Amino acid sequence: MRYNKIRKMDISNGPGVRVSIYMQGCAFNCKNCFNPETHNFQGGKEFTDDTINRVLELCSNENVEGLSILGGEPMHPNNIDGTTKLVKAFKEKYPEKNVWAWSGYKFDQDLKDKEVVNYLDVLVDGQYVDEANNPTLEWKGSENQRVIDVKKSIQNHEVITL
Repeated sequence: MRYNKIRKMDISNGPGVRVSIYMQGCAFNCKNCFNPETHNFQGGKEFTDDTINRVLELCSNENVEGLSILGGEPMHPNNIDGTTKLVKAFKEKYPEKNVWAWSGYKFDQDLKDKEVVNYLDVLVDGQYVDEANNPTLEWKGSENQRVIDVKKSIQNHEVITL
């Protein structure tokens, strides 16, 4: 597994100041994707325990509200184990902070039974659709995407959006 970059003070991918990690590799290749440099599974840098430790260290800043995980595709079969390991370590160390993730996979069709969702607070799901682009949307790029409250969705056994 690989990652593309880490942003230590991000204010555009979730509420407040956040640490963001962009996973490397995506098979969706959505037209006019915001991060095409993350599509190649061979690009970026190796994702290791040191990467996780660096992310956790950056999140120790009291001004950091949470962790955002983007891509590429963090939930792709090549990436989901590393993503799960990262969010589990994050929630163990910072239970009071939140985790947001973006995925082209659908929560209710593809992800609801995956371990990773147990550690997510918010999931923006669905592939970006250029024809449904709307720059006024908050936290998502196209009308088809959903900003999901993961904890409430699991509790209620239905998708609950923010």
